[in-house]
Amino acid sequence: MCGIAGAAWTRRAMAIDSTTLRRMTDLIVHRGPDAEGQHIAAARGNPEAGVALGFRRLSIIDLSTGNQPLSNEDGSVWVAFNGEIYNYVELREELLAKGHKF
Repeated sequence: MCGIAGAAWTRRAMAIDSTTLRRMTDLIVHRGPDAEGQHIAAARGNPEAGVALGFRRLSIIDLSTGNQPLSNEDGSVWVAFNGEIYNYVELREELLAKGHKF
């Protein structure tokens, strides 16, 4: 099972940086020794708020596209998750119809 760490804040003084996020994911390296990733961003419309997502990957089914966190086509939505999306065929068709790109 992969490892996920993160933080969210509403005041810039509470923000965490990439070094802190890396320390958080290093503590769960046993959950995902094969790869790591992180994303830190300010909230849209509120420069005081933000989010940090950290991920440790365990490659059981080694997909080249499996690194996380991952985003939508324009980077406006980011996610880190563990598991499988069983109805991905239907979801993909629905999202393509709405103009999303894969």
